[in-house]
Amino acid sequence: MYFNVKDVQQFEAQKDFIDTAIVPLLSLDFQEQSIKQSSSAAEYLMSLTAFIEQQFKGRLMLVPPFSYTEQTKSGLFVPLLKEELHNAGFKHVIFVTCDHSWTSLQDQIDVIWLPAIPLESMDKEVKKKVLEDQLKQLIPILSSKWSQS
Repeated sequence: MYFNVKDVQQFEAQKDFIDTAIVPLLSLDFQEQSIKQSSSAAEYLMSLTAFIEQQFKGRLMLVPPFSYTEQTKSGLFVPLLKEELHNAGFKHVIFVTCDHSWTSLQDQIDVIWLPAIPLESMDKEVKKKVLEDQLKQLIPILSSKWSQS
């Protein structure tokens, strides 16, 4: 499910089953030496989280990414976002990122860190295979989080 009117209406009707919010944490770096790497990581993260949404439709909602720059990054906002999503009815709020620094907040938020894989030069089939392989690694993590409730 996505954060759009149609899916939100379904979420409201089925809150007991749609218990997980996935939040991409998206780093934006506009420095000349790192903008390409930043955009590549963003492309990967958005492709992966969309793929996760497809596989678990009806169990989770993919919310719009929390985008930040190094200057605007603050650990305070993400725990507040987690709290708001919990208050909205999500039992599990899972942040997914390619920025390893978020793992320092593991005691406050559920965060899954994955190294960015450059997808831009891959053809469609190879890209799909890479995303499937990543999903296979994430399924035990998600299952573990779901079994804790």
